[in-house]
Amino acid sequence: MPSRAALGHTCDVLTLAGLRVAPKPWDKLGNFDLLERFTTRAAGEGADVVVTPEGFLEGYVWNDDDPQQFSRAQYFDVGETVDGPLLSRVRALARDSHVYLVVGFAERRDDCMFNSVIICSPEGEQMLRYSKTHTADDEPFNTKGNEFPVVDTPFGRWGVLICMDRQLPETSRILAVKGAQLILVPAWGMCGEMNDVMMRARAYENGVHVAFVHPRRCLIIGPDGAIIAQDQGGDDEIVSARIGLTDTAVRGPIRHRRPELYGELS
Repeated sequence: MPSRAALGHTCDVLTLAGLRVAPKPWDKLGNFDLLERFTTRAAGEGADVVVTPEGFLEGYVWNDDDPQQFSRAQYFDVGETVDGPLLSRVRALARDSHVYLVVGFAERRDDCMFNSVIICSPEGEQMLRYSKTHTADDEPFNTKGNEFPVVDTPFGRWGVLICMDRQLPETSRILAVKGAQLILVPAWGMCGEMNDVMMRARAYENGVHVAFVHPRRCLIIGPDGAIIAQDQGGDDEIVSARIGLTDTAVRGPIRHRRPELYGELS
């Protein structure tokens, strides 16, 4: 059954599914099979949006036991272009599953590599591409992105951050000021109590929903900072919730901001 969004309906409520699933480093084809299996399952359970962790297709090789043991050439070889065969299969999977599919991957772009996320529509089209803007200088072969795009969907306006991006409050605020009602955060690094608090604060201070999707942790958080759904730990799992997106100006302290006072930040 096609999703409501795929049928062209404007929707106030969506079912969001985060894949708290661990791919294998360097195994792109095996990881795509994993993506296909869990996306099909999530769609069958009614998901409108399916989100993977950071770097899902290549298995985020920077988090390997000793990431400096591979060369730039090896990393370049594991990269995928947005118009390449594997990303074409990702777009086809979104179309066949009738979902918005949000997938992290090592992107090869001309002579550069990026840590990127793509959002594919239920029609199999690329809607947004975001490249990680902040690192702890622990991804030496990646070029940092410098843009914070948002995308309008039948379910409202969305933005994306990747892993460490979430640790800088300015990144979420930029997306919220641009009207994002949902911020998707594919990640791989830090998780735990501090991260849970941080993600709840990002949601509350910006009046947005936040979906944090990590191989070992998944959180779906409302604009009041409350956790709506979270993983149960243990084996790979799908974490789902039905959420209704609201205008960022309606909730939270963001509506009281005074940007004319903040020039010192820049």
